[in-house]
Amino acid sequence: MGDGYSKFRVFGCRLTRAGLFGGGKNFTCALFCLFSFSAVAQYPGYRSISDLPTFKKQFAAQSIAISTITSNFTQEKILSALTEKITSTGKFWFKRSNRVRIEYSEPFFFLMVLNGDKMLFRDDQKENKINVKSNKLFQQINRIVMDCVQGTILDSKDFSFRVFQDDGTLLMEMTPSSKALREFFDTIVLTVEKKDFSVRSIEMNEPLGDVTTISFTHKKLNEPVSDAIFAP
Repeated sequence: MGDGYSKFRVFGCRLTRAGLFGGGKNFTCALFCLFSFSAVAQYPGYRSISDLPTFKKQFAAQSIAISTITSNFTQEKILSALTEKITSTGKFWFKRSNRVRIEYSEPFFFLMVLNGDKMLFRDDQKENKINVKSNKLFQQINRIVMDCVQGTILDSKDFSFRVFQDDGTLLMEMTPSSKALREFFDTIVLTVEKKDFSVRSIEMNEPLGDVTTISFTHKKLNEPVSDAIFAP
């Protein structure tokens, strides 16, 4: 892809300065979506939703009522090669349609903005802008991110799904259908609050054993968010 993006790995992905910005720090960037499924017992307390077509319609109808989201997040990444856990914190913004901003503040600053067909990456050393239309992989990334946030993910052709629920949350297990996505994920699971259909957590299980969990807190829904936040 050029300009140092050879090390870019999406979602649970590491953005390595050595490959992305030149240097030695590792960044973990992620957006919206968890465990590999072998038995329902992996989700204790959850029961399966058998009527998936009806649930898809209900989920889409409820999700479309969310026009903006502002939230804090905590990301924890466990690398299979290490015993320590890497923790990052930051802030997340969404505005319908097709606008997302993810800003990491600790332990390092890193910014990712998606705005329509444009993506921006910035740290304290360099800024890069990408036209999503110029790269099929980034087109796929952009579509998945927006489908997750906007509540249309269950219509995606990129995944097969299992859906579960308990009294307060919905749990959507997503298994990649394409070879390209299977290089990044074994499975993705999205946990959603029933009360307002906002995302509670995202956990990603990667083929080499790395696990990334993102938890969203202090969420504010449908409050005014300036378009300037998403300037690419």
